[in-house]
Amino acid sequence: MLTGADLRQLIIAKWSYSYDVQLRKQPNKIYLQIMWRYLEQVSFPLSEQEYDEHLETIANYLNAMGATQQVMDFIETTKEKPRLGKAVCLAIELGDRASEWIL
Repeated sequence: MLTGADLRQLIIAKWSYSYDVQLRKQPNKIYLQIMWRYLEQVSFPLSEQEYDEHLETIANYLNAMGATQQVMDFIETTKEKPRLGKAVCLAIELGDRASEWIL
Protein backbone atom coordinates (compact mmCIF):
# COMPACT_ATOMS: atom_id res chain seq x y z
CA MET A 1 0.00 0.00 0.00
CA LEU A 2 1.34 3.40 -1.05
CA THR A 3 1.20 6.39 1.31
CA GLY A 4 1.51 10.07 0.49
CA ALA A 5 4.95 10.07 2.15
CA ASP A 6 6.03 7.13 -0.05
CA LEU A 7 4.84 8.96 -3.15
CA ARG A 8 6.73 12.10 -2.12
CA GLN A 9 9.93 10.08 -1.55
CA LEU A 10 9.61 8.43 -4.98
CA ILE A 11 9.25 11.83 -6.64
CA ILE A 12 12.15 13.40 -4.73
CA ALA A 13 14.40 10.38 -5.38
CA LYS A 14 13.69 10.65 -9.11
CA TRP A 15 13.70 14.41 -9.72
CA SER A 16 15.12 16.02 -6.51
CA TYR A 17 12.02 18.20 -6.00
CA SER A 18 8.56 17.68 -4.46
CA TYR A 19 6.58 18.00 -7.69
CA ASP A 20 2.82 18.48 -7.70
CA VAL A 21 0.81 15.41 -8.69
CA GLN A 22 -2.67 15.40 -10.22
CA LEU A 23 -5.14 12.80 -11.41
CA ARG A 24 -6.99 13.73 -14.61
CA LYS A 25 -9.95 11.90 -16.04
CA GLN A 26 -10.42 11.91 -19.80
CA PRO A 27 -12.97 9.90 -21.73
CA ASN A 28 -12.05 6.24 -21.17
CA LYS A 29 -8.75 6.99 -19.38
CA ILE A 30 -7.37 8.26 -16.09
CA TYR A 31 -3.95 9.90 -16.11
CA LEU A 32 -1.47 10.53 -13.33
CA GLN A 33 0.31 13.79 -14.08
CA ILE A 34 3.50 14.91 -12.41
CA MET A 35 3.33 18.66 -12.86
CA TRP A 36 6.18 21.16 -13.27
CA ARG A 37 5.29 23.10 -10.10
CA TYR A 38 6.98 21.95 -6.92
CA LEU A 39 6.77 22.58 -3.18
CA GLU A 40 10.20 24.21 -2.95
CA GLN A 41 9.12 27.07 -5.26
CA VAL A 42 8.23 30.34 -3.52
CA SER A 43 5.14 30.65 -5.75
CA PHE A 44 3.84 27.11 -5.01
CA PRO A 45 0.20 27.53 -3.90
CA LEU A 46 0.15 24.88 -1.12
CA SER A 47 1.80 24.78 2.28
CA GLU A 48 3.88 21.72 3.11
CA GLN A 49 1.03 20.30 5.21
CA GLU A 50 -1.50 20.88 2.39
CA TYR A 51 0.90 19.28 -0.10
CA ASP A 52 1.33 16.21 2.13
CA GLU A 53 -2.46 15.90 2.54
CA HIS A 54 -2.91 16.21 -1.23
CA LEU A 55 -0.36 13.43 -1.86
CA GLU A 56 -2.10 11.24 0.72
CA THR A 57 -5.38 11.70 -1.18
CA ILE A 58 -3.72 10.82 -4.50
CA ALA A 59 -2.07 7.76 -2.93
CA ASN A 60 -5.45 6.60 -1.58
CA TYR A 61 -6.97 6.82 -5.07
CA LEU A 62 -4.03 4.92 -6.57
CA ASN A 63 -4.39 2.21 -3.92
CA ALA A 64 -8.14 1.93 -4.59
CA MET A 65 -7.52 1.64 -8.34
CA GLY A 66 -4.87 -1.03 -7.82
CA ALA A 67 -2.34 1.15 -9.67
CA THR A 68 0.41 1.59 -7.08
CA GLN A 69 2.95 -0.80 -8.62
CA GLN A 70 2.29 0.65 -12.07
CA VAL A 71 2.96 4.18 -10.77
CA MET A 72 6.07 3.19 -8.80
CA ASP A 73 7.54 1.37 -11.83
CA PHE A 74 6.75 4.31 -14.11
CA ILE A 75 8.35 6.91 -11.83
CA GLU A 76 11.47 4.78 -11.37
CA THR A 77 11.96 4.09 -15.09
CA THR A 78 10.75 7.16 -16.98
CA LYS A 79 13.33 9.31 -18.74
CA GLU A 80 10.96 12.28 -18.82
CA LYS A 81 11.23 15.22 -16.46
CA PRO A 82 8.52 17.73 -15.60
CA ARG A 83 9.30 21.10 -17.16
CA LEU A 84 7.43 24.36 -17.52
CA GLY A 85 4.17 23.71 -19.36
CA LYS A 86 4.79 19.96 -19.73
CA ALA A 87 3.75 17.38 -17.18
CA VAL A 88 5.02 13.81 -17.10
CA CYS A 89 1.93 11.67 -17.77
CA LEU A 90 1.05 8.06 -17.10
CA ALA A 91 -2.15 6.56 -18.51
CA ILE A 92 -3.26 4.28 -15.69
CA GLU A 93 -4.24 0.80 -16.83
CA LEU A 94 -7.37 -0.10 -14.88
CA GLY A 95 -8.05 -3.48 -16.49
CA ASP A 96 -11.33 -5.11 -15.49
CA ARG A 97 -12.07 -2.34 -12.98
CA ALA A 98 -12.16 0.46 -15.56
CA SER A 99 -15.97 0.74 -15.43
CA GLU A 100 -15.77 1.50 -11.68
CA TRP A 101 -13.67 4.60 -12.29
CA ILE A 102 -14.69 5.88 -15.72
CA LEU A 103 -18.31 6.95 -15.84
